[in-house]
Amino acid sequence: MIISRTPFRISFFGGGTDYPGWYRQHGGAVLATTIDKYCYLSCRYLPPFFEHRIRVVYSKIENCQTAAEISHPSVREILQYLKIDRGIEIHHDGDLPARSGMGSSSAFTVGLLNALYSLTGHMPSKSQLAKDSIYIEQERLNEIVGSQDQVLAAYGGFNHVNFLCNGEISVRPITVAPARIEELNSHLMLFYTGIKRTASDIAGSYVTEIESKKRQLRIMKDLVDESVTILSNNQDLHGFGELLHEAWQAKRSLSTKVSNPQVDELYEQARNAGAIGGKLTGAGGGGFLLLFVPPERQAIVREQLKSLIYVPFKFEFSGSQIIFFEPQQDYSALDQIRSEQTVIPFRELNPQDRFVSMG
Repeated sequence: MIISRTPFRISFFGGGTDYPGWYRQHGGAVLATTIDKYCYLSCRYLPPFFEHRIRVVYSKIENCQTAAEISHPSVREILQYLKIDRGIEIHHDGDLPARSGMGSSSAFTVGLLNALYSLTGHMPSKSQLAKDSIYIEQERLNEIVGSQDQVLAAYGGFNHVNFLCNGEISVRPITVAPARIEELNSHLMLFYTGIKRTASDIAGSYVTEIESKKRQLRIMKDLVDESVTILSNNQDLHGFGELLHEAWQAKRSLSTKVSNPQVDELYEQARNAGAIGGKLTGAGGGGFLLLFVPPERQAIVREQLKSLIYVPFKFEFSGSQIIFFEPQQDYSALDQIRSEQTVIPFRELNPQDRFVSMG
């Protein structure tokens, strides 16, 4: 049995410049952090005493005989990519809901890769986890997604990530005093709007015309450097909040799908109550609302947004990890025999024949 734990992320600046269609021409950069909210995936080789050879448990339960039959796209592609042909069982649990702008899809992909690599006896590097998950999502699944979520989920931490025109990705941790990180963390508030959306649908509304969005994306990339300067030079943190507001205005102009009247009203209520800046996390459209609020104004903002779920969080610095490993009995020979036979459900057998018929 293997259990992986992979963090969700919050992106502050530069989102949109991490799409290959943009950064392979112009370069890109983001400032983002992972937080102490996680995706958990448990994996084990399935003993060959069941009607199914593959069991996948998430918001649905799938019992299949082959990887090709699996409906969950990431699970199907990863099992095929890693060429895992043994019986297997996979369970997913998450601290935050899917389709909420916290990088949950990529956290799932990274976490499953990490768990399955480990199950097969391989210890992948963080670089390999990031590259493989980008390949799975962008090439095998053909999803309209950027490259920051996979990198952050794999590496963890508070990072300045650069996306180079040659396709290389540079991950640089923000090296400031712990007290400075704590100060920034104390100014941030996270609220769940309850609006679910699919990131690729939102991103697709502007990525397909990304060259016409040069002005906004260049502004968003420049704000990354400005925010890093504020943090590293110990400038007044209110400037960080003001940059968040500026970045949100630039992002909203990318597409009418990035925001909506309900989100706009919530954001204005927060600003009127004392928030300096903020944004929807991820591609936009719904999910979580991140706000920069001086500590002395946070009680007022919480009261103003009391219809939403408030989610306290801390930055995390570990990335995807294997948090549990326990060897299990090797059923590989028996499983191989079974895979070569016609599968006969137990209910059609006499009790004394069950194990004879299994091989």
